[in-house]
Amino acid sequence: MSADRHVPSSGLPDPVSGRLLDNRYLVGARIARGGMASVYEATDTRLDRTVAVKVMHAGLGDDEEFAARFVREARAAARLSHPHVVSVFDQGNDDGIVFLAMELVQGHTLRDTIAKESPMPPARALALLEPVLSALASAHRAGLVHRDVKPENVLIADDGRVKVADFGLAKAVSADTQHTATKGVLIGTVSYLAPELVVEGRADARADVYAAGVVLYELLTGSKPHEGESPIQVAYKHVHHDVPPPSALVPDLPPYVDALVARATARDPGQRPADASVLLHQVHRVAHALADGVPDDAELTADLALLAPAREGDTSPDMWDDAEMAALMEPAAAVREDTATYPAAKPPPMAPPDSASTAAPTREPGPPRPRRPRSQRPRRSRRGPLLLVLALLLTTAGGGAAYWLGWARYTSTPGVIGLAQAAAEDKLDSAGLAVEYADEAYSETVPAGMVIATDPTAGSRILQDGTVTLTVSLGKERYDVPKLKGLTEDQAQDALRGVKLAYDETIERWSETVPAGTVLRSVPAVGTTLRPGAAVDLVVSKGRRPIKVGSWVGKDIDDVRRALERRGLEAEVTSEVYDDAVPDGHVISQEPRSGTLFRGDAVSFVVSKGPELVEVPNVTASGYESAVDKLEALGFEVKVVRGSTYIGLGFVYSMDPGAGAMIPRGSTVTLNLV
Repeated sequence: MSADRHVPSSGLPDPVSGRLLDNRYLVGARIARGGMASVYEATDTRLDRTVAVKVMHAGLGDDEEFAARFVREARAAARLSHPHVVSVFDQGNDDGIVFLAMELVQGHTLRDTIAKESPMPPARALALLEPVLSALASAHRAGLVHRDVKPENVLIADDGRVKVADFGLAKAVSADTQHTATKGVLIGTVSYLAPELVVEGRADARADVYAAGVVLYELLTGSKPHEGESPIQVAYKHVHHDVPPPSALVPDLPPYVDALVARATARDPGQRPADASVLLHQVHRVAHALADGVPDDAELTADLALLAPAREGDTSPDMWDDAEMAALMEPAAAVREDTATYPAAKPPPMAPPDSASTAAPTREPGPPRPRRPRSQRPRRSRRGPLLLVLALLLTTAGGGAAYWLGWARYTSTPGVIGLAQAAAEDKLDSAGLAVEYADEAYSETVPAGMVIATDPTAGSRILQDGTVTLTVSLGKERYDVPKLKGLTEDQAQDALRGVKLAYDETIERWSETVPAGTVLRSVPAVGTTLRPGAAVDLVVSKGRRPIKVGSWVGKDIDDVRRALERRGLEAEVTSEVYDDAVPDGHVISQEPRSGTLFRGDAVSFVVSKGPELVEVPNVTASGYESAVDKLEALGFEVKVVRGSTYIGLGFVYSMDPGAGAMIPRGSTVTLNLV
């Protein structure tokens, strides 16, 4: 529903505003009021979204048969899933308050657009009508008839989206069977009612087509096709007069536009499009002709033109008897323009061709009554006047007693809603009434200390010395988010329920200091003031964050230390050993070899000191064999060279590397012999 149709306050608190319907919908201000229901902006506390809540007026909602029918039609409407239909979310009955929860459309109605733009170009009018027909076509395919198509039920969002509201509502009220709340009358908006709805009280999808055609006429001309001094006169014209061509008010409209309006608003339902999908197809044809700039299309106009009615057995509305419509003109059949209510007349039976059968039946003369002779007058009885006087006395006494018992002892309950507690007591005391108090109640609209309800209600009959029970407002019901930090998740949820707030979801976060499963904070934060039922999220610890160790074997220990520090881990060198294969300062092994640790934990490393260095001994002038033995004992490889200076003595003449050099064990020492 649209949120822009504000209803001015009457100065008295609305009994529905501030209530929590179905323990879910917190009702706010009233934004619209119609003939059957009022619409309120509300908060769905379960899903934390703003919705529109349509509340049936008490006269309708109190009837069980209507409530059951309303539930069925609401379910049917909820099955409609269409981009141009206002979505129905939920339906309920909260202590006699029958309501619908539906999509809240921020914007305005088509009525506002008509007031600002009409008369508008036909292309613009069809562009506005097209989404309406698309929505109606979807409903007709689902077997649902709207029955109350009018500009007020077409919502236009601020972003330009067009949506149709109140599907199923009108059908629930004016169902095929009579309804006690409406006392067998038809409910609809008189300016858009199809003739068969006026006369028969029954309709199908073609009634929606008729109403859409009237809306199109209004878009094109800025006025309604039929006007009258009273809604009944308007209804009469719908039955007996065709909708005039819009070109009568707006010249230069193409003839096929006139033909489209005439076809949609034909008084004979058989000449109208069968449903909204057929009319939508015709609208597309006309829109294409307008887009092409065609001033006249004889073929299109002929296709849309009405057929001549048959002469024999013609059952068009023109042949309905004026006497039936005259019944609608009785003063008792009062109607309203916005939501007209009037008796649904049935069409009169068709007269057979034989004119003789149409003659009024005549009473056959009976035998003549014997006349009393003038001289024979009956004797008057004296008991008659006595009985008459006695009856008058008894009637007077009974009437006085009835007046005293049924009326004179009673007074009307004064209205004190909206008054301060002391002022309400003074007003009731002045009326001779005693005061009692019910439990205080919260209210979204009435300040604390003011009266929000009375029992009996204002204007109700009450004994002159009776007692009026007052309910005083506690103000707006609000609760602060409690301190939840340090609690377990279950404890925090219980704490939220204890202050009428709702748990929504858990958000997990790592914590180096708080154990897993413990609440870190809430969103909103502690101390935030919220409405009852508002959702609160819990931020819960997942415990310490695990850190991947990784493999560092063969890496320079200095690089490893810096990398681990960035991760929050420490590098601990437990030993340094010689390793012929691993360069000095590089990792030989680590512990743990893989897996995860937590921040501040250490990884142990064995670091290479490189190959072990051995001093080369001086074996110069030593014998060949002793020199080799000495070098090999130290782990060196020995290479013997007999050069050009070799004379066979077998002594070491020189060595490479020279004596005193520090070389890795296993290195080769070359001996030159002489």
